Amino acid sequence: MKTLYIVRHAKSSWDYEAIEDIDRPLKKKGIKAAYFMSKLLQKKIGRPDVFVSSSANRALHTAVIFTEAFKFPFVNLKINKSLYSFSDGYLVKTIRALDDGFTSAIIFSHNHGINDFVNQFGNEKIENVPTCGIVGIKFKEDHWKNIKKGKTILKEFPKFYTI
Repeated sequence: MKTLYIVRHAKSSWDYEAIEDIDRPLKKKGIKAAYFMSKLLQKKIGRPDVFVSSSANRALHTAVIFTEAFKFPFVNLKINKSLYSFSDGYLVKTIRALDDGFTSAIIFSHNHGINDFVNQFGNEKIENVPTCGIVGIKFKEDHWKNIKKGKTILKEFPKFYTI
């Protein structure tokens, strides 16, 4: 069995007009939400075997906050440039390419790819995964490359909490 946790990056800032989209930083509210959600998730699950993040600043910063909460070695955080794409195809390819030695993984990426993925591979319809939202899906398959429809086992969204 394989377990996947997908985290949408925390709330980013649009205050900087002169920077590229990939370089947008997190807002103060996003940083606060990332710390809160990472600690919440850390209390609910064991430490995932691998952390993989989009190369975008906002996703990477979110991932770093989560690695701290889980005491996951930052040097082992995998950065995947293709996760910056806003297509669910790259998300699926990234997950299916994970090493089968990992039984659990946490991926930090972007919408709309996340919404499409959790609705295609989970068994619960989710209208929108908000910023810093987390969805967990358990798959019966032993190989990441063979994942099919799984069971949605966790939905944690910051709007459920007063942060």
